[in-house]
Amino acid sequence: MEVYNTEEEQVEAIKEWWKENGKAVIIGAVVGLGGLFGWRYYQDSVTSAREAASQSYTSAINTLQAKGVDAAADVQSFIDGNEVKEYSVLAALQLAKTQVDAGDLNAALVQLKWAQSNSKDAAIAPLVSYRIARIEAELGNFDAANAELAKVSNKGWTGRIAELRGDIALRQGDKEAAYAAYSEAQQAEDAGQTLQMKLDDLAK
Repeated sequence: MEVYNTEEEQVEAIKEWWKENGKAVIIGAVVGLGGLFGWRYYQDSVTSAREAASQSYTSAINTLQAKGVDAAADVQSFIDGNEVKEYSVLAALQLAKTQVDAGDLNAALVQLKWAQSNSKDAAIAPLVSYRIARIEAELGNFDAANAELAKVSNKGWTGRIAELRGDIALRQGDKEAAYAAYSEAQQAEDAGQTLQMKLDDLAK
């Protein structure tokens, strides 16, 4: 570090430094403040968008619960127009459930596959795959159902996945494979309550 002997030398050094670096300092300060305010504006915008999406989601789901599949067009408009994808994915899952209850499995499958493609939530992924597999099995697309189940690696789904594989094997007439799958499912933490009944039926 330089040492200045007199006050005049210090002032002259400061002037010279400012002449060389002052513009960069001003630009840096403006950019820094702009970035700070820009970030705050962005954060406020994100918060506002999420609050608006939450309210719109609640409204869409209330309409769905009140009208059932008759509200499908309204819910689809929310899914298509909403900027916050997480809420759109949740709405698609709710709409798919309503469509399944109404017997429109193909429409439900479309919603679930859209949710699968647009969700980044690792917690939702196994649920979506499981529901897709169930619908594929109901439609008789057993290979597609098993392929979907193979995507699920979450340990918390071991029992449900194995049980559904057993159900599929049974529908295909493979009792041995069904029994093995049910036995595997029974050992899992998420084992279903009907597994023993299914095993007993196969043992007869």
